[in-house]
Amino acid sequence: MARVGGELKLLGLWASPFVTRAKLALQIKGLSYEYVEEDLGNKSELLLSSNPVHKAVPVLIHNGKPVCESSVIVQYIDDAFAGSGPSLLPADPYQRAVACFWAAYLEDKMLTPWGRVFKVKTDEEKAEAMRQTIAAVDVLEDGLKECSGGQGPFFGGDSVGYVDILLGGMVSWVKASEPLSGSKLIDAEKTPLLAAWMERFCELDAAKAVLQDVDRVVEYAKLVMTKNAARASNNN
Repeated sequence: MARVGGELKLLGLWASPFVTRAKLALQIKGLSYEYVEEDLGNKSELLLSSNPVHKAVPVLIHNGKPVCESSVIVQYIDDAFAGSGPSLLPADPYQRAVACFWAAYLEDKMLTPWGRVFKVKTDEEKAEAMRQTIAAVDVLEDGLKECSGGQGPFFGGDSVGYVDILLGGMVSWVKASEPLSGSKLIDAEKTPLLAAWMERFCELDAAKAVLQDVDRVVEYAKLVMTKNAARASNNN
């Protein structure tokens, strides 16, 4: 992999799908970088000083300057290293706007309720959060059709683009959702385009290089859910 345009360091957590987004973007652009695994129970001074607002991963440090938030990091990588690898966002202003719209939809309508599945206390709350998540996935099926022009295998058309990376970073967690919650987020019968997309995405060299092992994610998620339940019980 090439080291172009200065030193790159990524602060992350192996299980984080948001960190995986940054790793995917770096891999697809062919950029080498130093990876630093963070202990979020004992955050490093570098993380705290690099992201004083959220104190969270991922953080990309480029020549000493930190860039935070996964979707922003992916855009930054595409812009800062425009001469390396394929472009992740379309050059055409309208197509770029369409990609950004679906990226925002993914964040607001799918990931927000999905995150609640792992945090809420009651089965009723969990079921409602999962219902909202699956409803958003159904709409995202239309987003894939629009972004790809109804023909391309990816949101970016013939090649992987911005939305592919944002959703692709979640793939191991999407696969882990069924053993964790009993619900399949991307179902070949209900969302055939997304199911085919996920199969194609997982075959990419970049995906094979950075996606987490699903069984390991399941065990990690169970541990997090147990800790959240204990914390909630202690607060009652």
